[in-house]
Order: sequence, then C-alpha cells, then structure tokens
Amino acid sequence: MVTSFSTVDSQSIAEIRETSKECLDRGLLVAAKWLSELLLSVSSTKRKAVPVSPSACTFSTSTPARTQSPPTTNLFSGQINRSPLLSQPQLSVIESKKDLYAPNLVPPQNEVVSLDRALEEEEKDCLVAARSCFESREFYRATHLLKECRSPKAVFLRLYCQFIATEKKAQRDWHKMDNNRHQPPIPVNQFLGELYDLVKNSKDPWLLFLLSSLLAIWAQILTQVARRRKALFLSRMSRREEAIESTLLSIAGCRWNWSAWTLLGNCIGDGEELSSLLHLLPLPLDHPLVQLFQVKTLNELQNPSENELQLCDRLLGPDFFPNSLWIMALKACVLYHMHDFSQAEAQFERILSIDPEHIDDIDVYSNILYVTDSRLKLSKLAHEFLALDKDRPEICCLIGNHYSLRAEHEKAVKYFRRATQLDRTYLAAWTLMGHEYIEMKNSHAAIEAYRRAVDVNRKDYRAWYGLGQAYELLSMHHYSLHYYQRATALRPYDVRLWQAQGMCYEEIGRLREAVECYKRALIPADPREITINLRLAKIHRSLDELSESVAYHRRVVEVCQADLRPVQDYAKSCIEIAEYEMQIPTGDLLLAREYLELVASSNSEEVGRAADLLKVVKETIHNRNAIPLDDDLGRRQDPGIEPDVK
Repeated sequence: MVTSFSTVDSQSIAEIRETSKECLDRGLLVAAKWLSELLLSVSSTKRKAVPVSPSACTFSTSTPARTQSPPTTNLFSGQINRSPLLSQPQLSVIESKKDLYAPNLVPPQNEVVSLDRALEEEEKDCLVAARSCFESREFYRATHLLKECRSPKAVFLRLYCQFIATEKKAQRDWHKMDNNRHQPPIPVNQFLGELYDLVKNSKDPWLLFLLSSLLAIWAQILTQVARRRKALFLSRMSRREEAIESTLLSIAGCRWNWSAWTLLGNCIGDGEELSSLLHLLPLPLDHPLVQLFQVKTLNELQNPSENELQLCDRLLGPDFFPNSLWIMALKACVLYHMHDFSQAEAQFERILSIDPEHIDDIDVYSNILYVTDSRLKLSKLAHEFLALDKDRPEICCLIGNHYSLRAEHEKAVKYFRRATQLDRTYLAAWTLMGHEYIEMKNSHAAIEAYRRAVDVNRKDYRAWYGLGQAYELLSMHHYSLHYYQRATALRPYDVRLWQAQGMCYEEIGRLREAVECYKRALIPADPREITINLRLAKIHRSLDELSESVAYHRRVVEVCQADLRPVQDYAKSCIEIAEYEMQIPTGDLLLAREYLELVASSNSEEVGRAADLLKVVKETIHNRNAIPLDDDLGRRQDPGIEPDVK
C-alpha cells in the first residue's frame, strides 16, 4: 500500500546517500553526481539527523518478486505508428502483477546479504584496482582484473566496462566510414547479443538496469534498420517494451538510481505514453522521483505545461530540495519550452549567481539569449565559459550561438560540429548546425545535419521542422509537407508548424487544405494575431468566397484598432471591406465611407485607391438616397430633423 509523499524523510535521505555511493562504486558517475547534488540541496538539519551508515539504506539488491525467466506477457501492446496506450485487458494483466512492481523496501534473506557483503569484502582489493582503471578509462584492463570476481558489484562493474569498451569500439569503426555512403545512420555494437545473454535472466536491479540499456540501444539500431526493412518493426517494438519492463523492475529494486529513470524517459515516445506509464511506477504519483521524472521527460519532449511548473515549485519548497540547482535549471527549461523567455532568463541568472561555473544546461541559457537578441550577455557568457572548459559540448554550443547571433555562420558551424564530435548524441548541436546551413542557403548540408538529429532522437520536432524548411528551400513542397506533418504530430499546438503546412499547401495549389491548416493555427495563436487572418482572407478571395474573406478582414481591423496600431497595418483590409460593402445590394455604404476616409487621410500606400473609391461611394450614397451629405460631419442628415443652427 503506497502512501502520499509530503516531505523528504530520514529514510529517503539514507537511500539517496547510500545509492549515491553504490552508483559511484559501479561507475555510474552521472547518477552519483546527480544524487550527491540532490542530497546537498536538502537542508543541513535534515541531513545531520540521519546517521551515515550502510544499514540506513533500505533498498534491496535483488528483486525476489520476479521469476527466474522473464515474463511472457508484455506490459505494452503497441501498433505501428501509435503510442502503446493501455487498454482495459492490459490493465487487468498489470493489476495481476502489482507485486512485481511494488517497491521492495525489505532486504532479501539475511544469508544472501551476508554472502554478498562477504564476497565484496574478499574482493575489495580487486574492486579498488578495477575502479582505478575505470577512472583512467582503461575498460579492458578493468574487465580483466574482475574476470574471477563473483560479488554482484564486481559482476556489474565487469559487464559495464565490457559494455563501454565495445560501444567505444563501435564508435571508432563507425567514424572510419565518415563521408562514405555505406556508413550506417548510427554505430552498431556487434557485442550486444553476447552481453544480453549474460544478463537476460538476472534479478539484480543493477544488472536489470544494464539489461535495459542494452535493449534500448538494440531497439534504436533496429529502428534504423526498420526504416529500410519494415518487417523488423515488430522486433524493434518488442525490444523497446522489454527495455521498459526491465527498467521498471530495476527501479522497483533500487528506486533512487537516476540512470534507470533517464533510460526509462528515453523509451517514451509522447505525453500520452508517459501518462500511461506513470501508473505502473512502483511509487506514488506525488513522490519526488516520479515528479522529477515527469518534468524531465516532458522537457525532453518539448511539451511541458503549467502543471510541470507547479511541480518544480513544489520540489523547490522547504520540504524537499530547496537548494537544488538541477531542479532550478529544470524549471528554467520548462519556462523556455513555454516561451516565457524573460522568466527563464531570470531563473538562469539566479543559478549562475549561486554557482558561476554551472555548465549543465548552459546551452539552453544561450538559446534564450539568442532568441531575445541579448548580444552583450551572450558574448560575456561565451568568453567566461570558453575559458572554463572548451571541451564540453554544452560550451561549444554556447560559442556557436554566440557566433550565429553575430551572423558568422561558418564559425558557428565549426563549434556546433565540434560539439557533435565530443558527443555524437548531442541533439541540440545537430539541429542548430542545420539551422546555420539554412541561413547559409546550403540546403543539402542542412538536410544531412537534420537527419543526424532525427537519427539521435526521433521525438524532437525541431529536426523534423528543419527538414521541412530545407526541402522548402529546394521547392520540394511535397517533401516539406511530409516533414512538417511529422513535426506537427509531435507538437500539435505549435502555430508555426500549422502555418508552415498551410504555406506549402498554398504553393502546390491545394487551397482547401491550406485553409484547414490556417484555421488550425488560429486555435493556439495569439488573439491579437493578424498574419494568419490575412492569409485566410486572401485564400477565400482566390476561391471567390468573398463573404468569408471579408469576415477575416473585419477581424484584422478590429484587432488593429483595439491595439491602436497605425492605419498602414490594416489599410488593405479596410479597402477590401469597403469594396465588398459597395458591391452587395444591402451593403453598409456608411461603413465603407468611414473606412475609406480613414485610409485616405493616412500615409499608407493605398491612399490613391482609397481616394478614388471614396468619390464613388459618396456619389452612390447621394444617388441612392437623394439626400445631401454633411461632409464636415461625415454622416447622413435625417430629413425629419432640422440641423442645429447657432
């Protein structure tokens, strides 16, 4: 029975502290760093109240609830190109497996624990030597030193070193084929199968995490192959489902291993899939780990909302992690994706005031400064962090943004490429490199960069949108439509994407589809937006639907007058409305005259045309009613009322 989680208690602090040590011993450096910083963000009073003792940790080192062989029933049943949302029969299966995912907070049998600790003590010298080799990045040597060791920690470290070493070899072999048309989209590790056989039946949560990593990479490789051989799609789906299942089991055994949560987030395709998965987690929905996972995943999907902003504020409260720079940066990223750039910038400035050398997410901050055209701030930031560490991908991205804002696109490309050389999976650099090539009108190079970004992460709408722009430059509008539609599927409430689709449909003459896209763009658009209304008015006029066209022109005039914009911004709409009122039998000629006089007295380009039409409309009013016009007042006199004479 899971209970509500309202504060970080002594048990959680003990688990964070011990899991950080366990991650460090196993070489999971990113998770160890994350946990250490999270622990330091808890108030010192709470931390000092919990004794530093191995016995304080309550997570288990194995998962007894799982059978020896993997379950035959998958947790998800997906279809091609659809999110694996859960049906009622699937929920019944999961309900029957609740024990499988229940958090196991009681250590296993004392005999097993004692045996594991005795083995670790016996192999302590080998573990220390292997950790030294690991720190020196001598992975094969570390594997050799641990080949006779039998403790769970030694087994994990040996297999993890093998995994890293074979991945590095795959990377080297892949780069040997640079500029070769036979180079596969991503490196292919030929040893994944052997490693999988070694861990596939494990019950240890750490080895389950390693199994999930293998399955996730395997699924990514098969995804690329499936683009050429569609028959392998189901195999790819199976691997991804297995990766999710193994990760859930790993979290159930050791819930504070943040590497497992990160891996689980990488397996999620969209927000709906995340919603389905949250109910399978072995923790209450208000647990800080679940909420951190939710916000981080939606950030990576570029789809956070006000709810995620509130979750960040809750987690930064005094009951949780009030001094966590990581959560502050998470909140800044939420604000960035919500396009609240001023608040996001203020949040990053607060982070740098606390820690001036905080490199994580500095690339996002540079994106904000780029968008807001803060040249001086971006230049100062670039010089400070370049001196700090020039070999971090985030800093290379920062320098690239600096040069891009100065319109030095060749230098910007150089630094974005450097970032991808340091980290091939660094998505932002591939996408930004594509943007630079678009600015340089090099569509083919832009397409290559965007395709690399898609290979890294098919969930990033920016790469799909970039591909659409690149093909649009080549006047290949049908290709552009395909990629714009892929981007829109990932981000259905983005005005720019619907506008881009509408423009493509216009170019190929499919005006009805263009109208639908522009109407769809109006739903999330700013109520004071006029560009989309003008496009809709133009298309309806091309289709001889004058009443619909004038309706959008009326909206433009209303918005512009409400915002006190200059007449030049809506002069054409005024003339279109006036002409329409003059053409129809029951037209409002007084309104037409009012709009034409407004334009004729302005300094817009349509002054001459407005003056000519104004003469016509005045004559028409006079002939229709045979009533003299009071030109000074600009309105018709009522024949039954004598004008006031002084």
